[in-house]
Amino acid sequence: MIRFTPSITHPVPVPGWKRFVDVTACMVALPVFALFTLVMTLVMQFASPGPVFFRQERVGYRGRRFMCYKFRTMIVDADSQTHQRHCDGMILSNAPMTKMDARRDSRVIPGGWLLRASGLDELPQLINVLQGDMSLVGPRPCVPYEYEKYLPRQRERFCAMPGLTGLWQVSGKNRTTFEEMVRLDVHYAQNLSWWLDLKIILMTAPALVLQISDTSRARKSSAENTPVYAPVIRATNASDGLPGS
Repeated sequence: MIRFTPSITHPVPVPGWKRFVDVTACMVALPVFALFTLVMTLVMQFASPGPVFFRQERVGYRGRRFMCYKFRTMIVDADSQTHQRHCDGMILSNAPMTKMDARRDSRVIPGGWLLRASGLDELPQLINVLQGDMSLVGPRPCVPYEYEKYLPRQRERFCAMPGLTGLWQVSGKNRTTFEEMVRLDVHYAQNLSWWLDLKIILMTAPALVLQISDTSRARKSSAENTPVYAPVIRATNASDGLPGS
C-alpha cells in the first residue's frame, strides 16, 4: 500500500539524470517516430483527410502552459463540449475514468481507438520531450479548463514534469478515479528517482496491453447494448483528450 507524505511546499527541481535519459531516448526513438509519421500520413488520406498532427494547449510543470502534440485521432472540427462535459463528470464523480472511446465515440476516426488505447497517438510528444516541456515519465499534462477545476492540494501533481507514461498510467489508469490519479501523481512527485522511473517504464508495455484489452471489451459491450436506431452524432469543434490523458 502506498503511503503518502505531507504536502509538497516547493516543486522538486528536474534532476540532470532525468533530462539526459529523456534526450537520449528521444534521439534513439526519432527514426521510429519518422517512419510512423509517414505511415500515418498515408493512412489519413483514406481514413480521415486533414492534418496528421493535432496540437492542443496543455498545463504542465508548475502550471506552465505549452502546445502538446499528438497524432490526430478524431474527425476534423470535433466537438469540444462533449469532452468537456465528460471531463467534468470524471472530476466530480468517484467513478473510474473511462474514456469515451469505450462508448464508441462518433468523433474518433476509423482505427483511432486503437491508436489511443495503445498510446501510439502520443508519439509526437517526443517533440515536447526534446523541447523540455515534458519528460518520458511523469503525470499527464491536462487541458486548461480541467486545470481550473483542480483544488490547491490536487495541483501538487504539477510539481513534477509531465510525461508520456507515469505511475498512474501503469496503476490501472482507466480503472481508477480522478482522486486516485491525483494521489498517484503526487506520490510520484514526492518520490522522484531514477529507480522509480525505470520501474514505470518497464511496467508501461503490460499496462498498455491491458488498456487495449479493456477498451476492446468495453467497445464490444457497448455495441451489443446499442439500439440499431441510435443516431450518430457528428461534431463541429476541435478537441482531444481526457482528464490526465
